[in-house]
Amino acid sequence: MTSTSASSSPWLSSTDRCDRCGARGYVVAVFDGGVLVFCAHHGRQYSTMLTTTAALVFDESDQVLVA
Repeated sequence: MTSTSASSSPWLSSTDRCDRCGARGYVVAVFDGGVLVFCAHHGRQYSTMLTTTAALVFDESDQVLVA
């Protein structure tokens, strides 16, 4: 499993949505059978599962602005 973070994602744009709740996507998990996109919240919630089962996890959740 590889985890990457960068300010310019080759994976995500502002139109990508979480497959769980529809919020803006910040985490992409690549599996043998396809790709899942998660918001920062669900990316954190499923992080253990993602890091142990996905071939690649691209995490841009550090781009979320917290007020």
